[in-house]
Amino acid sequence: MHFEEIKVGDALQLNVQGKIDTTSANEFQNAVLKAFVKSNSIVINLEEVPFMSSSGLRALVLGTKTAEAKGGKLVVINAQPVVMEVFKYSGMNKIVEIR
Repeated sequence: MHFEEIKVGDALQLNVQGKIDTTSANEFQNAVLKAFVKSNSIVINLEEVPFMSSSGLRALVLGTKTAEAKGGKLVVINAQPVVMEVFKYSGMNKIVEIR
């Protein structure tokens, strides 16, 4: 798994590459939380994430709660169709802003 941070206006965009499953979910969660140290608004680009398990969803829920506590925002962009299905079946698309 690889992460790249890019400043986009007032937000920090986190470009994620690789599968997010039980073996990589903690690494993903840590990257999201570290991003909130640098900015209150985080954009998570999942364009290069071919798969996300429920372990990855937990990291997004924690990120969303962190954003709310800081008065910021968490947005997910460019989710692949397979990942979007996980969001829809889990109801995550009602919890996290997805563009």
